[in-house]
Formats: sequence, C-alpha cells, structure tokens
Amino acid sequence: MSQQIETASLVSLNVGKPIALAHGSKEVLSGIIKQPSAQTLAISLTGLEGDGQGDLVNHGGPDKAVCAYFEQRYSYWRNQFEKKFHFGAFGENFTLSEWTEDDLCIGDIVQAGETVLQVSQPRQPCFKLGIRHDLPELPLQVQLTGYSGFYFRVLQEGRVKAGTALSIIRRHPARKTIAEANRIMYLDKEDQDGIRALLEVQELAASWQKQLGKRLEKLRTLE
Repeated sequence: MSQQIETASLVSLNVGKPIALAHGSKEVLSGIIKQPSAQTLAISLTGLEGDGQGDLVNHGGPDKAVCAYFEQRYSYWRNQFEKKFHFGAFGENFTLSEWTEDDLCIGDIVQAGETVLQVSQPRQPCFKLGIRHDLPELPLQVQLTGYSGFYFRVLQEGRVKAGTALSIIRRHPARKTIAEANRIMYLDKEDQDGIRALLEVQELAASWQKQLGKRLEKLRTLE
C-alpha cells in the first residue's frame, strides 16, 4: 500500500431531495441528483440538512449518512465518456480533493470541522446512476474500475461547508482500504482469506458484513 495522504478539502458540498426519474415506462424516486450548496449545513447521524434519499431500504441510514466521491476521479469519467460531469454528478454529498480509494481505510476516523466521521463502506452504485446520466453501463464501470467513492457514518454531529478541511485523526489498525474492499466485493469474489480479513473489521457497514458473510458460507459449502 502506498503512502497515504492524511488531509483533504471539501471541494464541493452537494445536497438534493428525491425526485421522480423516468425509467422506461415507469418512474423511480431518487435523491441522486445533487446540487452544490454554498451554505453551512448541519450533519446528523442520518445525513445532511437539505438532503434525502428516495429508496430508504438501500440508501441512507447511519452507515450511509454521507456519500463521498473523489475530485481526482472526475477527469477519468470525463475522458471515458466525453461528457461533462460536474461535482455532485455521482450522487455524492462530499466531493473531496487529494484522496482516492487507495488513501482511506474502512474504520478510519476523519475530522471535518466540528464533525467527526468514520469510513463505513465503499459506495455500491445502482442503476439510478445510469439513469441520471443516460449511461446504463456506468454503474458496472464504476464497480470494475473501483472508482466507487464511499460512505461515512457520523460519530459526532456538527456543521460543515464547502472548503472545510478534513483530516484523518485515527487510522484503523487493519488498514483495509476502500480499494481493497472493492476488490473483494467485485473482482476476486472467491478470495476467502480476503473476505475473512475484511469481515474482521467490525466497523465495516452491516450490509457489507451480511453480504460477504453469506458469500463466505456459500464458498465453504462448495469446497
């Protein structure tokens, strides 16, 4: 693992309430369309002031209170699809400078102003990201590249605004990066040792614990 960067900046703070999106002959409710905000916004245990999710079964909740994406990944997607992706385009609340999936680990604790956050899981893109950009292949491409972004849970509520500095105040001793978690989930799905090691990180989001636990059980039965 390369030398990791300890500080970053909140380049863009993005929020949006759920709206109906056309999906074939139907509509789906989604909060994936986010707009940058210049305001100082409160962050609670379940999310940002002025923000919302359309599907509360698969989105939101304490393990997914804040969705974050990386400024450095935007140039890749702009070149890949020759399309203008603006900050917030991946449905993220935080667009972060400096860091990528290689710099943050599951369970790392991050200070953002008066707010204290913890990395809980990589972001799992759903079909609504494809709808958002009229690129149905985009969610799968996000998985395969590992350019997923991630979620924070909130350990200490507070307020935040664009330009806020973020710093890692505690590194999780297991050092399982977001990139490593993506590898296990999407690429090397039969890596039982890798799955076990990731499951040992108690700070990993409950939904990932459940999904990977079931996979491990299935792999064991096939031996």
